[in-house]
Amino acid sequence: MTAEPLDEKMPVTSHLEELRKRLIRMLVAVGLGFIACYILKDQLFRIITKPLFDVLPQKSYMIFTGLTEAFFIYMMIAFFASLIITSPYLLYQIWKFVSPGLYRSEKKYVAPFVIISTVLFAGGILFGYFIALPPAFRFFVEFTTDALRPMISFREYLSLSLKFLLAFGLSFELPVFIFFATKVGLVNAKQLSRQRRYAVLIIFIAAAVLTPSPDAFSQILMAVPLYILYELSIFVSKFAGRKPPLATTDTKESE
Repeated sequence: MTAEPLDEKMPVTSHLEELRKRLIRMLVAVGLGFIACYILKDQLFRIITKPLFDVLPQKSYMIFTGLTEAFFIYMMIAFFASLIITSPYLLYQIWKFVSPGLYRSEKKYVAPFVIISTVLFAGGILFGYFIALPPAFRFFVEFTTDALRPMISFREYLSLSLKFLLAFGLSFELPVFIFFATKVGLVNAKQLSRQRRYAVLIIFIAAAVLTPSPDAFSQILMAVPLYILYELSIFVSKFAGRKPPLATTDTKESE
């Protein structure tokens, strides 16, 4: 006998209360991480600007043009770093919110979900930081001449690099998104396989939009791992679409 979900569902008010509880916990975690990261703001500044300073001429520096600009930029660095270091806990809270809609046998995957999601998010950021950003910055800095020197705004650089790294981190979460999309019935493995050629087109368009450098090499650097992740997502969708083998005891529950 195949497992069937229970007919009873949590009322909307219970879902909203559960969402509020999870959001509060996530905000507290990010806030505590923000405080810790702000204390280390100078070290974080050196880390985030290293890809640029590695390709700039010697004795280069950044500027800020507003009195409060540097302060708020340091806050942005601390907030972004807090999202990264607290991401395992944030992902755990997301899982706990969606877990009532899963079968009992599927709830044991909480640890793999948190670990894999964290590894993919961190892997995307590291890929962007070490692989994609340096050639992009090198491309732009090559326009430097004796008569044309870069005077880079701290705010503009940080906005560009953080958006770029966050885009990489989130795009590497594609298999996780597909897992949940399959669970709620939005997609399935057959659909993903049939739409592969359209997915390739969308991936290259996304790479062209998200990559700061207009050169083809940087865009390919982003498109190739995204395509690999798409193929992985097809496998994930097949796994997510399988029904639990047992029985009446393997039902969806409300917590």
